[in-house]
Amino acid sequence: MRAFSEIITGRAWVLGDNIDTDQIIQGQHLNLLDYEEMAKHALEIPRPEFAQNVKENDIIIAGRNFGGGSSREEAPMILTILGVGCIAAESFARIFYRNAINVGLPVIEIKNATERIVDGQQLTVFLKDGQVKITDTGELIKFMPIPAFMMDILRAGGAIQYYKNHRVN
Repeated sequence: MRAFSEIITGRAWVLGDNIDTDQIIQGQHLNLLDYEEMAKHALEIPRPEFAQNVKENDIIIAGRNFGGGSSREEAPMILTILGVGCIAAESFARIFYRNAINVGLPVIEIKNATERIVDGQQLTVFLKDGQVKITDTGELIKFMPIPAFMMDILRAGGAIQYYKNHRVN
């Protein structure tokens, strides 16, 4: 597992609205029962080149309702395995948002994200400060910072590790 950082620098991968969990990982690949193998098929529908070209800490930028559809936990998990540093979307399906935090994947909401950020731009996300900096323009985009208790879960590497660290004997 990679170390958590409150500052994430990576390339933007811009997607549209309503990217559901079946577009993140198609149901036909769930029978692989191996997250590493499943990850090779991430985002095959909207971005066939994604899984082979995503780099550590790259940032997914999406429109409205990212992660809708089924509640499959594999969707945020395979993005984490591929090294995605953060997902910034205009809105998230509630269960995907929570599943992402639970597996240690930061998710942030940015109004008009797909209109403000261009595919391939270099970004730096400052989770604690609630800002995204577009490197080539210097533009700062503000977002509502992740609540403190969720940041604690992210710092721990996800909910399971958080609860192991805070278990009362």
